[in-house]
Amino acid sequence: MLDWSSVETVLLDLDGTLLDLHFATHFWTEHLPLRYAERFGIGLLAAKAELAPRLKAREGSLAWYCVDHWTRELGIEIAEIKREVAHLIAPHPRVPEFLAALRALGKRVVLATNAHPKSLAIKLPRAGLTGHFDAILCAHALGAPKEQPRFWDLARTHEPFDGRGTLLIDDNLAVLRTAKAAGIRFLYGVRRPDSRAPPHAPSEFPAITGFGDIMPLCR
Repeated sequence: MLDWSSVETVLLDLDGTLLDLHFATHFWTEHLPLRYAERFGIGLLAAKAELAPRLKAREGSLAWYCVDHWTRELGIEIAEIKREVAHLIAPHPRVPEFLAALRALGKRVVLATNAHPKSLAIKLPRAGLTGHFDAILCAHALGAPKEQPRFWDLARTHEPFDGRGTLLIDDNLAVLRTAKAAGIRFLYGVRRPDSRAPPHAPSEFPAITGFGDIMPLCR
């Protein structure tokens, strides 16, 4: 049980935590390969076979999350084709209610995300999340992804939170481990980041099935 009286700052991941990861999964594994196949006149299976190792090679790096990097690398305007499937962008159940509850409790609510600013410009308005955060810690603005200790050092220069009174909710196990090493006290994972995929296996961190799991503590 989380003791909300000990929490001053709440850091929230975006994709897979506040937002259903289905949009990102569909985009990178289905829609991008489709547009790539059309762009270069190859079959869909060939496009998937070509793209998968190129994407995997950058996994966990800042480039992996960078819209501009993949636009240059692949010769396709990534932001434009993301808008083609923007109707798939959706918050997980009870996210607005959870954010409102945090506000009512007087907690400082900060979005901590690896998402590129061009992606944020698409996702936040579409999901109705614009204006819900006291601050945004964007990996691209800081120059390091959340998986790297440097992100958390830089984050504190922009948002001087006390790790002892900070909660982070994130669906990425590597991020949770790095945040723990950085001194963040309260750490929660997400059991089912993608509503259409199997749940994550249990890890060393407690995890929420949905925001209803901790909502009663916000009342």
